[in-house]
Amino acid sequence: MFEGLILFGESIARFSTPEIIFYALLSSLVGVIMGALPGLTATMALALMTTLTLKLPPNQALLILICTYVGSIYGGSRSAILLNIPGTPASAASCLDGYALARQGMAGRAMGIATTGSVLGTLIGMFFLAGFTPILGGLALKFGAYEFFWLALFGVIIAGTLTGDDPLKGWIAGIAGLFIAGIGQEPQYAYERFSWGVRDLAGGIQLVPALVGAFGFAELLTAMKERQAPVKISPFDTVIPKLRDITQYWRTILRSGLIGTGVGIVPGVGEDVAAWSSYAAAKRASKEKDQFGKGSVEGLMAAETGDNACVPGAIIPVLTLAIPGSAPAAVLMAAMIIHGVKPGPLIMVENPQFVYDVVAMMLFATIGILIYGLVLTKALVQVLRVPQHYIVPIIFVLCAVGSFAIAGRLFDVYVMLAFGIIGFFCAALATPWRPWCWASCWETCSRRTCAAHWCCPMATSRRFSHAPSRPWWRP
Repeated sequence: MFEGLILFGESIARFSTPEIIFYALLSSLVGVIMGALPGLTATMALALMTTLTLKLPPNQALLILICTYVGSIYGGSRSAILLNIPGTPASAASCLDGYALARQGMAGRAMGIATTGSVLGTLIGMFFLAGFTPILGGLALKFGAYEFFWLALFGVIIAGTLTGDDPLKGWIAGIAGLFIAGIGQEPQYAYERFSWGVRDLAGGIQLVPALVGAFGFAELLTAMKERQAPVKISPFDTVIPKLRDITQYWRTILRSGLIGTGVGIVPGVGEDVAAWSSYAAAKRASKEKDQFGKGSVEGLMAAETGDNACVPGAIIPVLTLAIPGSAPAAVLMAAMIIHGVKPGPLIMVENPQFVYDVVAMMLFATIGILIYGLVLTKALVQVLRVPQHYIVPIIFVLCAVGSFAIAGRLFDVYVMLAFGIIGFFCAALATPWRPWCWASCWETCSRRTCAAHWCCPMATSRRFSHAPSRPWWRP
């Protein structure tokens, strides 16, 4: 225990330099801004920042990525409270009570509660990150060849949990990932696999362009497809949280922190599940159940505490088992590998100091979101007024430049574009498509007309302005 405290103190002392503090505050600000902008997720922010930190020393680069991670999860609450639009999927639960409080003229109080919950949730997760990682790392040291085989197989199987109710899609994606990883020269004998005589393919598919394409460019295409409505930000009161909001709901804060950390440790779940699980548990245990969804301080506190506690929790399996707990944690693990850090069972033997370095990075990120949440909120929310057609080209250029800068190959830019298009269509096809919906909409339409639906065959002909008396497939 005391050895861990000593290592943690050494990490804080090493990071307490003006340059490191500047990087931490700047990257936290970037994370808050990208998290607040609807359509730009935490995963996309990490994928983009990974390309911009390739030339930095490992500690500085990973500090920037972790601060961006924490800041983006926190920043999603800004648009959720003010616009009823979650900046990230993790902030969807915050819309229920945060926007209701804003409608009641308490937007400032709601954002103060969100800041308090985010900070306390991250601190609770940090405690378990510092305490449980060495224990799990010690257990993982007993792994042999059989355990590593089943661990690798488990990593492929949990891909099914990332796709919700249809695990088959996740397994297909995992197998496809194994095939893509096999493209290029074999590492021991340099035998070319699946290159088909193409010199660029002989070098393999680089990890960063694939990540930037799948998580960055695909999100840009999705944001371009969905037009952003004009933003109207109403004035709000003070954002300084009341002490009563903290002391009154300390049980909710502790419960949500534990739930969020536990959900983060489970591979393939994520921050959005942590937020909804914490919200449901708080509602079930609350004495004011009828206030949830109508402006409940307890509900907003539970949601924000849960999703931010999930961030340190998701890093625990990354460090000990090399299995990410969420999609942003997967990008973070890839960045660790790129910068020479080998997460997994041997990390407590090869680099035990790094675990406490991560805890210190989380602490600096927490300080960053606390400063921005209490001091610069009124200035930061003005970012929501920036039109989307200004943001999308800038981020696209950064994605292309970051992919090209890795090895100076134009082929990597093509890889980024290809994975982005594939990711966009995969996300679009994940929602069931009903091209012939005219019968169902005819039943629910008061005028009994389907011409307003683009997918309705009635809209293609003026002769049929109304739906028939019965669907075509019925006799």
